[in-house]
Amino acid sequence: MLNISHYTKTYPGGKTAVDDLTLHVPAGEICGFIGHNGAGKTTTLRAVVGVMSFTEGVITIGGHDIRKEPVAAKAVTAFLPDNPDLYEFMSGIGYLNLIADLYGISARDREARIRKYADAFELTADLGSAIASYSHGMKQKLAIISALIRKPKLLVLDEPFVGLDPAAAHLLKGYLREICGDGGAVFFSTHVLEVAEKLCDTIAIIKEGRLVRHGPTEQVVGDSSLEDVFLGMTERSHE
Repeated sequence: MLNISHYTKTYPGGKTAVDDLTLHVPAGEICGFIGHNGAGKTTTLRAVVGVMSFTEGVITIGGHDIRKEPVAAKAVTAFLPDNPDLYEFMSGIGYLNLIADLYGISARDREARIRKYADAFELTADLGSAIASYSHGMKQKLAIISALIRKPKLLVLDEPFVGLDPAAAHLLKGYLREICGDGGAVFFSTHVLEVAEKLCDTIAIIKEGRLVRHGPTEQVVGDSSLEDVFLGMTERSHE
Protein backbone atom coordinates (compact mmCIF):
# COMPACT_ATOMS: atom_id res chain seq x y z
CA MET A 1 0.00 0.00 0.00
CA LEU A 2 2.86 2.38 0.88
CA ASN A 3 6.24 2.17 -0.79
CA ILE A 4 9.04 4.54 0.11
CA SER A 5 12.17 3.98 -1.99
CA HIS A 6 15.46 5.79 -1.34
CA TYR A 7 13.73 8.90 0.00
CA THR A 8 16.10 11.69 1.04
CA LYS A 9 15.18 15.13 2.30
CA THR A 10 17.86 17.82 2.48
CA TYR A 11 16.93 21.32 3.61
CA PRO A 12 18.44 24.53 2.25
CA GLY A 13 21.80 24.98 3.91
CA GLY A 14 22.70 21.31 3.56
CA LYS A 15 21.04 19.70 6.58
CA THR A 16 19.84 16.19 5.71
CA ALA A 17 16.71 15.35 7.71
CA VAL A 18 16.10 11.92 6.15
CA ASP A 19 18.82 9.92 4.43
CA ASP A 20 18.07 7.21 1.84
CA LEU A 21 14.97 5.77 3.52
CA THR A 22 13.38 2.67 2.02
CA LEU A 23 10.30 1.30 3.74
CA HIS A 24 7.26 -0.71 2.63
CA VAL A 25 3.89 -1.04 4.39
CA PRO A 26 1.65 -3.66 2.75
CA ALA A 27 -2.14 -3.76 2.90
CA GLY A 28 -3.47 -5.17 6.15
CA GLU A 29 -0.51 -3.92 8.20
CA ILE A 30 -0.07 -1.37 10.98
CA CYS A 31 3.48 -0.01 11.01
CA GLY A 32 4.75 2.01 13.96
CA PHE A 33 7.42 4.61 13.16
CA ILE A 34 9.51 5.56 16.18
CA GLY A 35 12.50 7.74 16.91
CA HIS A 36 13.61 10.68 19.01
CA ASN A 37 12.51 14.25 18.30
CA GLY A 38 14.34 15.45 15.20
CA ALA A 39 15.01 11.93 13.92
CA GLY A 40 13.02 12.53 10.72
CA LYS A 41 9.63 11.01 11.54
CA THR A 42 7.40 14.00 10.82
CA THR A 43 9.45 14.97 7.78
CA THR A 44 8.85 11.51 6.35
CA LEU A 45 5.14 11.49 7.13
CA ARG A 46 4.63 14.88 5.52
CA ALA A 47 6.45 13.76 2.39
CA VAL A 48 4.34 10.61 2.23
CA VAL A 49 1.09 12.59 2.19
CA GLY A 50 2.35 15.21 -0.24
CA VAL A 51 2.59 18.28 1.97
CA MET A 52 6.39 18.43 1.89
CA SER A 53 8.33 18.52 -1.35
CA PHE A 54 11.35 16.34 -2.05
CA THR A 55 13.60 15.59 -5.02
CA GLU A 56 15.36 12.34 -4.14
CA GLY A 57 13.54 9.02 -4.04
CA VAL A 58 10.08 7.75 -4.92
CA ILE A 59 6.99 7.43 -2.73
CA THR A 60 3.90 5.60 -3.97
CA ILE A 61 0.53 4.98 -2.33
CA GLY A 62 -1.60 2.22 -3.80
CA GLY A 63 0.67 2.33 -6.84
CA HIS A 64 0.28 6.10 -7.34
CA ASP A 65 3.41 8.26 -7.25
CA ILE A 66 2.80 11.08 -4.75
CA ARG A 67 4.67 13.56 -6.98
CA LYS A 68 3.46 12.43 -10.42
CA GLU A 69 -0.10 11.48 -9.43
CA PRO A 70 -0.78 13.57 -6.32
CA VAL A 71 -4.56 13.68 -6.69
CA ALA A 72 -4.90 9.92 -7.12
CA ALA A 73 -2.51 9.24 -4.23
CA LYS A 74 -4.22 11.68 -1.88
CA ALA A 75 -7.68 10.39 -2.82
CA VAL A 76 -6.97 7.11 -1.01
CA THR A 77 -5.01 8.66 1.88
CA ALA A 78 -5.98 10.37 5.12
CA PHE A 79 -3.45 12.27 7.24
CA LEU A 80 -3.80 13.23 10.87
CA PRO A 81 -0.98 15.59 11.92
CA ASP A 82 0.06 15.97 15.54
CA ASN A 83 -1.68 19.35 15.79
CA PRO A 84 -4.51 19.39 13.22
CA ASP A 85 -5.53 22.77 11.81
CA LEU A 86 -9.34 22.97 11.85
CA TYR A 87 -11.60 25.75 10.60
CA GLU A 88 -12.62 26.97 14.03
CA PHE A 89 -15.30 29.33 12.70
CA MET A 90 -17.22 26.30 11.40
CA SER A 91 -19.40 23.93 13.36
CA GLY A 92 -18.23 20.37 13.83
CA ILE A 93 -20.86 19.00 11.45
CA GLY A 94 -20.06 21.73 8.92
CA TYR A 95 -16.42 20.73 8.93
CA LEU A 96 -17.22 17.03 8.51
CA ASN A 97 -19.56 17.81 5.62
CA LEU A 98 -16.83 19.89 3.99
CA ILE A 99 -14.44 16.94 4.18
CA ALA A 100 -17.14 14.63 2.83
CA ASP A 101 -17.75 17.01 -0.08
CA LEU A 102 -14.04 17.20 -0.90
CA TYR A 103 -13.78 13.40 -1.01
CA GLY A 104 -17.03 12.82 -2.88
CA ILE A 105 -18.76 10.90 -0.09
CA SER A 106 -22.48 10.46 -0.77
CA ALA A 107 -25.09 11.95 1.55
CA ARG A 108 -26.20 8.48 2.65
CA ASP A 109 -22.68 7.24 3.38
CA ARG A 110 -21.55 10.39 5.17
CA GLU A 111 -24.61 10.41 7.41
CA ALA A 112 -24.02 6.80 8.46
CA ARG A 113 -20.29 7.25 8.97
CA ILE A 114 -20.57 10.50 10.90
CA ARG A 115 -23.21 8.97 13.15
CA LYS A 116 -21.09 5.88 13.76
CA TYR A 117 -17.89 7.68 14.70
CA ALA A 118 -19.40 10.72 16.44
CA ASP A 119 -21.53 8.47 18.64
CA ALA A 120 -18.53 6.27 19.44
CA PHE A 121 -16.35 9.25 20.40
CA GLU A 122 -19.26 10.90 22.28
CA LEU A 123 -19.14 14.01 20.10
CA THR A 124 -22.60 13.90 18.50
CA ALA A 125 -24.18 16.41 20.90
CA ASP A 126 -21.44 18.94 20.15
CA LEU A 127 -21.39 18.75 16.35
CA GLY A 128 -23.68 21.77 16.04
CA SER A 129 -21.33 23.95 18.08
CA ALA A 130 -18.46 26.03 16.72
CA ILE A 131 -15.13 24.23 16.70
CA ALA A 132 -13.66 27.26 18.49
CA SER A 133 -15.65 26.23 21.58
CA TYR A 134 -14.19 22.69 21.58
CA SER A 135 -11.58 21.51 24.06
CA HIS A 136 -8.27 20.21 22.72
CA GLY A 137 -9.46 16.63 23.14
CA MET A 138 -12.71 17.32 21.29
CA LYS A 139 -10.82 18.91 18.40
CA GLN A 140 -8.60 15.85 18.22
CA LYS A 141 -11.63 13.56 18.13
CA LEU A 142 -13.20 15.66 15.35
CA ALA A 143 -9.99 15.42 13.33
CA ILE A 144 -9.93 11.66 13.81
CA ILE A 145 -13.55 11.38 12.68
CA SER A 146 -12.78 13.50 9.60
CA ALA A 147 -10.08 11.00 8.65
CA LEU A 148 -12.12 7.88 9.38
CA ILE A 149 -15.19 8.92 7.36
CA ARG A 150 -13.04 8.89 4.22
CA LYS A 151 -12.48 5.11 4.56
CA PRO A 152 -8.84 5.61 3.49
CA LYS A 153 -6.71 2.84 2.04
CA LEU A 154 -3.74 4.41 3.82
CA LEU A 155 -4.10 6.23 7.12
CA VAL A 156 -1.06 8.25 8.20
CA LEU A 157 -0.96 9.64 11.74
CA ASP A 158 1.59 11.71 13.64
CA GLU A 159 1.43 11.05 17.41
CA PRO A 160 -2.30 10.20 17.32
CA PHE A 161 -2.63 9.07 20.95
CA VAL A 162 -1.21 12.17 22.64
CA GLY A 163 -4.00 14.00 24.43
CA LEU A 164 -6.64 11.30 23.96
CA ASP A 165 -8.40 9.96 27.02
CA PRO A 166 -8.10 6.18 27.57
CA ALA A 167 -11.55 5.41 26.15
CA ALA A 168 -10.90 7.39 22.96
CA ALA A 169 -7.44 5.84 22.57
CA HIS A 170 -8.98 2.37 22.88
CA LEU A 171 -11.57 3.22 20.23
CA LEU A 172 -8.92 4.56 17.85
CA LYS A 173 -6.85 1.38 18.17
CA GLY A 174 -9.89 -0.65 17.18
CA TYR A 175 -10.61 1.55 14.17
CA LEU A 176 -6.99 1.31 12.99
CA ARG A 177 -7.32 -2.46 13.03
CA GLU A 178 -10.67 -2.15 11.22
CA ILE A 179 -9.00 -0.22 8.39
CA CYS A 180 -6.47 -3.02 7.99
CA GLY A 181 -9.23 -5.62 8.06
CA ASP A 182 -10.84 -3.80 5.13
CA GLY A 183 -7.64 -4.07 3.09
CA GLY A 184 -6.05 -0.77 4.08
CA ALA A 185 -2.82 0.04 5.92
CA VAL A 186 -1.77 2.33 8.76
CA PHE A 187 1.54 4.17 9.18
CA PHE A 188 1.94 6.21 12.33
CA SER A 189 4.59 7.80 14.49
CA THR A 190 4.46 7.60 18.25
CA HIS A 191 6.49 8.13 21.40
CA VAL A 192 4.15 5.80 23.30
CA LEU A 193 6.25 2.68 22.91
CA GLU A 194 3.90 0.43 24.87
CA VAL A 195 1.11 1.19 22.40
CA ALA A 196 3.36 0.55 19.42
CA GLU A 197 4.53 -2.77 20.83
CA LYS A 198 0.99 -4.03 21.46
CA LEU A 199 -0.73 -2.60 18.38
CA CYS A 200 1.74 -2.69 15.50
CA ASP A 201 2.44 -5.57 13.13
CA THR A 202 5.80 -4.05 12.25
CA ILE A 203 8.11 -1.47 13.79
CA ALA A 204 10.44 0.93 11.98
CA ILE A 205 13.06 2.79 14.02
CA ILE A 206 14.67 5.91 12.59
CA LYS A 207 17.74 7.56 14.10
CA GLU A 208 19.37 10.75 12.86
CA GLY A 209 17.52 10.45 9.56
CA ARG A 210 18.43 6.85 8.82
CA LEU A 211 16.32 3.73 9.17
CA VAL A 212 18.18 1.52 11.63
CA ARG A 213 15.65 -1.23 12.28
CA HIS A 214 12.53 -2.51 10.53
CA GLY A 215 10.68 -5.77 10.83
CA PRO A 216 7.85 -7.67 12.49
CA THR A 217 7.27 -6.39 16.00
CA GLU A 218 8.09 -9.70 17.65
CA GLN A 219 11.42 -9.87 15.81
CA VAL A 220 12.35 -6.27 16.63
CA VAL A 221 11.44 -6.72 20.29
CA GLY A 222 12.77 -10.27 20.71
CA ASP A 223 12.95 -11.34 24.36
CA SER A 224 13.12 -7.74 25.56
CA SER A 225 10.67 -4.84 25.26
CA LEU A 226 10.41 -2.17 22.59
CA GLU A 227 11.46 0.42 25.16
CA ASP A 228 14.61 -1.54 26.02
CA VAL A 229 15.44 -2.07 22.33
CA PHE A 230 14.90 1.59 21.50
CA LEU A 231 16.86 2.95 24.46
CA GLY A 232 19.64 0.42 23.90
CA MET A 233 20.09 1.57 20.32
CA THR A 234 20.14 5.18 21.47
CA GLU A 235 22.77 4.51 24.12
CA ARG A 236 25.00 2.73 21.63
CA SER A 237 24.80 5.72 19.31
CA HIS A 238 26.38 7.89 22.01
CA GLU A 239 29.21 5.53 22.94
